[in-house]
Amino acid sequence: MSLFEEAVKFALNAHQGMQRKTENIPYILHPLEAAVIAAAMTDDVEVLAAAVLHDTVEDTSATLEDIRENFGERVAWLVASETEEKRPDLPASETWKIRKEESLEELRNTEDPSVKILWMGDKLSNLRSLYKSWIEKGDLIWQSFNQKDPSQHAWYYRQIESILSDFKDSAPWQELHWIIKQIFDGK
Repeated sequence: MSLFEEAVKFALNAHQGMQRKTENIPYILHPLEAAVIAAAMTDDVEVLAAAVLHDTVEDTSATLEDIRENFGERVAWLVASETEEKRPDLPASETWKIRKEESLEELRNTEDPSVKILWMGDKLSNLRSLYKSWIEKGDLIWQSFNQKDPSQHAWYYRQIESILSDFKDSAPWQELHWIIKQIFDGK
């Protein structure tokens, strides 16, 4: 089995039984979609494996050490670059802003385009899901999140759009830009 296939198998097991927050679909579809988006920007199999694995450490019992042992140092480093410090001792709604600020700072400071490609895959997949739910439910969608203020989500996604603007000529960035305008500018 290839590295990517092993990553898919690992992610399937790690996310088994999980559902997306705003949709009644298997969670695994999100990391798979993130990998498809990343594949539009690179053929680097370690980046694609990291895209499939990007939420395993943050949202399952998997650890970075598990990723390192199974997929190597670079894949573990890429996964770590997108893993938030959740602060499990505090309510997620209270830590939302600081977690996002820390993540954005990491993204701003990276010199590795692979990290940005990984972020593009994850965040565009999230925005596609958010847009679909927003079309169906309107502003009620924000009640599904730890951060219920849509202006805070707008701030976050606009920061990501700006940081990822190195890719502004790519189809994924153009789609990211379009969805942000639809949801947050009402266009």
